Amino acid sequence: MKRYKLGEWNLEELVKDPKNPVFEKQIKYVQTKAKDFEKNKKILESKITSKNFLKILHSLEGLTEKISILGGYSSLAYAADTQSDEATSLMTRMTMLGASISNQILFFDLWWKRGIDEKNAQRLIKDSGELSGYLRHKRLVAKYSLTEAEERIINTLDVTGVTALVKLYDKITNAFEYPVTVKGKKKKLSREVLTTLVRSTSSKTREAAYKALLSKFSNNKGVLGEIYQNIVLNWKDEGIEIRGYPSPISMRNIGNDVGEKTINSLLQVCKINAPVFQKFFLQKAKMLKVKKLRRYDLYAPTTKIKEKNYPYDKSVKLVLESLSKFSPKLSEFAKKIFDQNHIDSKVRTGKRDGAFCSTLAPNITPYVLINFTGKSRDVFTLAHELGHAIHSQLASDKSILVQDASLPLAETASTFSELLLYDNLSDKITDDEKRLMLTEKIDDLYATIMRQSFFTIFEIDAHKQIANSTTVNELSKTYLQNLKVQFGNSVSLTDDFSIEWNCIPHFFHSPFYCYAYSFGNLLALSLFQRYKNDGKDFVSSYASILGAGGSIKPETLLSEYQIDIRSTKFWQDGFDYIKNQVRTLSTLN
Repeated sequence: MKRYKLGEWNLEELVKDPKNPVFEKQIKYVQTKAKDFEKNKKILESKITSKNFLKILHSLEGLTEKISILGGYSSLAYAADTQSDEATSLMTRMTMLGASISNQILFFDLWWKRGIDEKNAQRLIKDSGELSGYLRHKRLVAKYSLTEAEERIINTLDVTGVTALVKLYDKITNAFEYPVTVKGKKKKLSREVLTTLVRSTSSKTREAAYKALLSKFSNNKGVLGEIYQNIVLNWKDEGIEIRGYPSPISMRNIGNDVGEKTINSLLQVCKINAPVFQKFFLQKAKMLKVKKLRRYDLYAPTTKIKEKNYPYDKSVKLVLESLSKFSPKLSEFAKKIFDQNHIDSKVRTGKRDGAFCSTLAPNITPYVLINFTGKSRDVFTLAHELGHAIHSQLASDKSILVQDASLPLAETASTFSELLLYDNLSDKITDDEKRLMLTEKIDDLYATIMRQSFFTIFEIDAHKQIANSTTVNELSKTYLQNLKVQFGNSVSLTDDFSIEWNCIPHFFHSPFYCYAYSFGNLLALSLFQRYKNDGKDFVSSYASILGAGGSIKPETLLSEYQIDIRSTKFWQDGFDYIKNQVRTLSTLN
């Protein structure tokens, strides 16, 4: 039987050697195709035939795939070693190439949004098959588009503007080493290793880990705060002042093709249900035999049992087994990531923190990055990212223009895969281990639902404050108040957590991204309960939902399965599941 070993991914399928002349030929080929695409300007008119219109769309697909592969290679190489000057330089070069090509083909996007009348646009949409939703959404955002000259300027300036700011944030923070004393020994740790210590059985170690993290970001709050404020101002200046979006978050909502009412309902229900997790934290304090949890203790293990160390080989096989019990086909999709060496799992200095799954083209198996340390949460992270990879492969028969699901739906398969893993593991462990794992599961539900929704609520407030001029200290006060609302009287907070917002990469990388986790997790809970009720009959429905990719608007797609994501009742159903989990935990104590 195959053994799975920690290692680095192989990117040669994308680019064999960026120093080889063949790579330069790949770049020139893309540039030539972009020039060829520009010739389509001559045939763009309202009465263009559906046949000619589809030809243009297909050539756009081909060009998009080629640039995605080159740009994807550079970003993956950079993620593998953010301290490499070569990787940094290549990513900058590919970003500039992407911006240049975007400018060359921009005319088509703008023509579709503004240069064709509604009657003929609807005619072409009707004849465009799976791309009809993509084209409809383009028409929807048309009123926020600018002239071709203006769009070119924005594309060009973004390379040295907001994109450069995000890269600067990454370069600074990924180089951080955190001095911490553990069991009397002074160590300098990476963030990934430091993060494992917040789950230590020692309260002193947990506190030391958080203080090391927060003090490092506090010491750098001036430059990091300046970076954040300029990213937010760029978001406002381009999105609201220039394009005319109604609010900062509406830019994300419209980009996600999801309605304002849907997201308002989601955030409203999350805020109302803060007491669900507050009750859990009070219960957890009793389990730890303390009067009240400190924020340092939020993810503390609640049993003296030493946390299991999961070997990488066993972890991979557990995840594949969990998926196979639900659907052998889905498990095979996940296995391809390992068979093709498309996973980077080893922890090392300079490698990007966290985890992600990257899909570059429909015919290329996705790439997965994790930082595996052997903890149970790493096993769930593995399941999570493989869920993303499965989602991509189920939609691999779709055009690259619609393969990726909109952001809120993008977190559904990942969370569902975690639920399958938990369901599988709960049958293999003792009551004590189950108590520990259920506690961790509820911890994770807090982290991926409640915490993420309150992140979004903070962002709404932060964007307003920055638009009216503010300071890092004022933003930190707002963040601390946000935490107080989340926790109520269930957790003791210290002022050092006021700077925690500066540690959240999503705020810098993708404003208002975080609600997608709340959305995806609550949706996954609903789908999982349906699976428990319907059994194997549900598998085909699940595969169909994922297989749609981004070709159908989320509200429309889910309504086909009697799911109304605009209603507060739907979101409340997810919290009812969490309430039941909290009740179940109390019976195990």
